[in-house]
Amino acid sequence: MSDKLLHLVRHGEVHNPEGVLYGRLPGYQLSELGHGMAEAAAQELAASDRAVSLLIASPLERAQQSAAPIAQAFNLPIAIDERIIEPTNAFEGSVGKSAFKNPRYWYRYLNPFRPSWGEPYRSIANRVRAAMDDAWEAERSGDIVMVSHQAVIWAAHRDINGEPLFHNPAKRRCELSSITTFERRGGRWFEVDYRTPAAELMKDSIDVGAV
Repeated sequence: MSDKLLHLVRHGEVHNPEGVLYGRLPGYQLSELGHGMAEAAAQELAASDRAVSLLIASPLERAQQSAAPIAQAFNLPIAIDERIIEPTNAFEGSVGKSAFKNPRYWYRYLNPFRPSWGEPYRSIANRVRAAMDDAWEAERSGDIVMVSHQAVIWAAHRDINGEPLFHNPAKRRCELSSITTFERRGGRWFEVDYRTPAAELMKDSIDVGAV
């Protein structure tokens, strides 16, 4: 295993009893269960006995809250990078599957390969990979942790593994508070690990809110 790794950590469960597709909307914070998930991710990283020298998070509150126990575990400040924020989507503010049944939104499905309902997959992949590159270059030693969102992490996973960026969002392998680990060798990124430290908490969780 390399002496430097980069971990993309997803935030924990969000308090969202109405099932709103919140996207980038403000005011959506971790639930009590979500705080437990974030703590589980922090404990997993700490237990690996690897030094973490840089902690970066999306500017959204749920990511900041999920980064907090990691910051405490490694005595690090939380840097903010806008490039790992949740993607935009046209369904923000709608509830559950209501938007998908409303004819006023049907034109948004014209090009699922882009996708036509929000930020292009290529744009998401490019910005997260640029953030990863910059973080890697900034740190000479020690691991890097970036706390982000499912669609962002999944875009990095698919792009780095040479898979088409178009996909079924319902089939993403990116659980709440999961840790997807990468390293860069010879100028190329490689995915080397995937962990779900909050697996025991998943059975009681609700994972909705983004597209």
